[in-house]
Amino acid sequence: MTTKARYAGVIEWFQSHMPVAESELHYGNPYELLVSVILSAQCTDKRVNITTPALFAAFPTPQAMAQATPEEIYPYIKSISYPNNKARNLAGMARMLCEEFGGEVPSDLDQLRRLPGVGRKTANVVGAVIWQKEVMPVDTHVFRVSARIGLSRNAKTPLQTELQLEKNIPSHLLPLAHHWLILHGRYVCVARAPKCGECGLTPWCKYYAETVAKAAAK
Repeated sequence: MTTKARYAGVIEWFQSHMPVAESELHYGNPYELLVSVILSAQCTDKRVNITTPALFAAFPTPQAMAQATPEEIYPYIKSISYPNNKARNLAGMARMLCEEFGGEVPSDLDQLRRLPGVGRKTANVVGAVIWQKEVMPVDTHVFRVSARIGLSRNAKTPLQTELQLEKNIPSHLLPLAHHWLILHGRYVCVARAPKCGECGLTPWCKYYAETVAKAAAK
């Protein structure tokens, strides 16, 4: 199967079966989403959503968080992975947001990446979700699913996967396709035992053709 045919089939299936796909993080504005995405690194959205209501009640604005020390933020996020680092990053992020951007989350991705705790993936997530930026954030789910299906080939890093996906998915679909791949990886194409029997993408899936179908044919 050609790369073009595989992408066409996968995109058509998602458009038909998952026309609406959104972030599962709970947020009410760009500041809350940015905080949630910073917290979600190497942590589940479910755990973040349990944690953020009390955090946002204590620090409802960037200005409120900017006045807090990492030690004051820590108790609210101690159940999150790497809470010490993330508390420092949130405090630093909020201060820079207030000092350099008037308390507003910048829509420019390069400016976003200057904030403490904000790397390429985090900036791309915020840009794609809030401003529909035509970028492809690559987390562990997107990285794994893209390789399994065959959307990425020999990609060794998230950036390599990102560039391959952006080359082959129509740019206007990228913000939506990001959620397609994440949700598919979260609930169907899971890490240890992909649920191929429940998957509608098997006609185009490299893993299914080379592993599951081949084993069944023996």
